[in-house]
Amino acid sequence: MSCERGSAALLLVAVACLVLVITIGVADTGIALAGRLRAAAAADAAALASAPVTFRPFGATGSPTDEARRFAIANGSALVSCRCPIDRTWLPRTVEVVVEHRVALLGIGSIRVRAASRAEFAPLLLLE
Repeated sequence: MSCERGSAALLLVAVACLVLVITIGVADTGIALAGRLRAAAAADAAALASAPVTFRPFGATGSPTDEARRFAIANGSALVSCRCPIDRTWLPRTVEVVVEHRVALLGIGSIRVRAASRAEFAPLLLLE
């Protein structure tokens, strides 16, 4: 009998394991990128929603931070920070929002992905 008996099966198992690891890695990369896009969309929505609320004569109730949090949650993310001070002037203002989105990966559990966004609101454009 040859000492190489069964080595083809062992090689096949090793190749199958390698293919499985590569497949999980590629899938996790795609899942992480999709999570990053979802976080970016949530950050954009939160910034756009909170910007008009910084202008009190606009008629909005609540705080800009509450509005940003509401839109982040509606998009499956959590609000990390909101730099959106209330300004009663008619000058343009910019809000900055950071959100975090949890992504469940196949190989290593879950990760948190952050995204930031800015939105500008110019109250004078309401008069046009």
